[in-house]
Amino acid sequence: MRNKPESQGISRRNWIAAGAMAAAGTWAALFGTAARLSSAVPSPSTFRLCLNTGTIRGYNLSITQEIDLAIQAGYQAIEPWLDRLGRYVQEGGSLNDLRKRIQDGGLTVEGAIGFASWCVDDDAQRQKGFDQAKREMEWLAQIGAKRMAAPPAGVPRGQKVEIERLVERYRKLLELGDQTGVTPILEFWALNQTLGKLSTAVHVAIETGHPKACVLADIFHMYRGGSPFDGLRLLGPLAVPIIHINDYPAQPPPEKLTDGDRVFPGDGVAPLGEILKTLQSIGAQPVLSLELFNKEYWKQPPLETAKTGRQKLAALTSRT
Repeated sequence: MRNKPESQGISRRNWIAAGAMAAAGTWAALFGTAARLSSAVPSPSTFRLCLNTGTIRGYNLSITQEIDLAIQAGYQAIEPWLDRLGRYVQEGGSLNDLRKRIQDGGLTVEGAIGFASWCVDDDAQRQKGFDQAKREMEWLAQIGAKRMAAPPAGVPRGQKVEIERLVERYRKLLELGDQTGVTPILEFWALNQTLGKLSTAVHVAIETGHPKACVLADIFHMYRGGSPFDGLRLLGPLAVPIIHINDYPAQPPPEKLTDGDRVFPGDGVAPLGEILKTLQSIGAQPVLSLELFNKEYWKQPPLETAKTGRQKLAALTSRT
């Protein structure tokens, strides 16, 4: 068997050692960045606190109301759902006005949640998915958003897309992000046959060879899907720019948990403090985006839910 060229082997080892998702431009440069940053432990204030609007989704607010709520509750950032943004556009809302509203309130748009079917095997459906992703990225660019979630949406239950196809399609989505200025961030869903674990998402992102490839992690999905939290220590500081923060109860067992079982950080048994310390140990400073779908919380006033989440996040970071 012919050996690989030595330069190719070194590049690949450096990439993996950094765990870095190629976000610094070249594999070697990224490895160097990871080595420099891994020894620098950030203070708690470096974790930006973000409201994922799924947390208040049950109130059926407009996107302008969600933005105002995030501002009133004291968040630094927001992660909206794209169906709300689409409704705003369809009703004639101005994206420039929305951007000003966000900026005047001191928020940044760190990400957005959408469900474009970019990775499916059906050619026609996949093309529609890319068309949708492009349209949504263009909206997001106009409101100053940095990223858009790219989950394995649209893949039929039980079907598994081959990993080589995932790599090709995520690379294409990243190139679309280059055109629009909004980076697609690869999201994995627990128990999903196509993209269900942190390790799979990291592999796909690395194999694209794209400098902006990155992964969206979620505490609930890591636990329910069996992705060890300690695996985060093998990544580089740029690999996971956003983490969906939530907690889960001791019972029921992971395989029986549903999204509605998510609870506020600190109200469950997730080792959140240790997770943040692990991220600090590799020099990572991800945005902490609160994402819950607990119907019990939606029985109380929306500002109370948003403020409680903000307070729980602040308490968590103060202990790390």
